[in-house]
Amino acid sequence: MVNVSLDGATLRLTIEGMDQIWALKSTLSFRIEHISEVTRDPAGIHDWWKGLRMGGTQMPGLIAGTFLYHGDRVFWDVHNPGNAIGITLFDERYKELIFEVEDPEGVVDMIRQALQSSY
Repeated sequence: MVNVSLDGATLRLTIEGMDQIWALKSTLSFRIEHISEVTRDPAGIHDWWKGLRMGGTQMPGLIAGTFLYHGDRVFWDVHNPGNAIGITLFDERYKELIFEVEDPEGVVDMIRQALQSSY
């Protein structure tokens, strides 16, 4: 699970609990203006192929870490696909972030409002 917060113009993802070990990350930060899209039902969430694992864990019921998918880095942290959101980035190390949050609709709305106010 990931905790999402806004700090000015920065979106901060804090990986919680054992997922820090599985994903080999504890936090990720990105500039709001580098987000091109945020979605409630990310593409590929139900596909079995997530890409080439570059560091992290993939087993039934858990995908966490960095994967190389069609030449792009994608960060995953998902146990329950029903609570996953996706963020597409540009000019960042990762092309996409797909992660689970407690309140998907609320987090998507928060990020969209931050995007609107940044323009």
